[in-house]
This record gives sequence, C-alpha cells and structure tokens, in this order.
Amino acid sequence: MMDEDELPDPDPTPEQMRAFQALSPADIAEMDRRLLSHASTRFRKVAYVVGMSMMEKDDRFKGIFDIFFARRVAELVKAGRLESQGDLRRMRYSEVRLPEK
Repeated sequence: MMDEDELPDPDPTPEQMRAFQALSPADIAEMDRRLLSHASTRFRKVAYVVGMSMMEKDDRFKGIFDIFFARRVAELVKAGRLESQGDLRRMRYSEVRLPEK
C-alpha cells in the first residue's frame, strides 16, 4: 500500500472543475504570469511557486484551488516556459525554474 506522501495530488471535484473552466483566457494568462513571477533561475518547489501565486489578492481566483495552479505549472513546462525536475503530479515533490537563456 502506498504512503499518502507517495500519491499524486488529488483530482479536482466536479464543482472545482466548473470553477476552473469558468476562467477566461485573460484569467489563465494572469495565472501564468503570477506563476512565472515566482519562479527563478534556480529550482524552487512547485508548492512554493503555487502558494506564492495564490497569496496574491484577487477575487478572480476565489474558489480556484492549488491543484489548478499546479496544472498550469505543468502546462508552462510543456510550453518550454519552465523547466522541471521530479514528478509534477506531486507539487511538494517537484521543482521548476525559468529556463537559462
């Protein structure tokens, strides 16, 4: 049996998924901007980048959970805007950084 720390982050509930799907493209761009602003050229825990991004006060992300910010991190990695190490399905056990130029 797997230890709870070994499991991937939980999937969103249907209610959480509806809240995320209601975000506009501008909201997603803002989420990405925040995530990138808390990344560095040195590896940082995804949980740190997500947490710092969520702490920025803005009602547009009310009801949007850390799971969705972490999923945006994975999309930024796929797009080449961040580099990663570790399992991105586990934000406490993965890290990201800005690509070196």
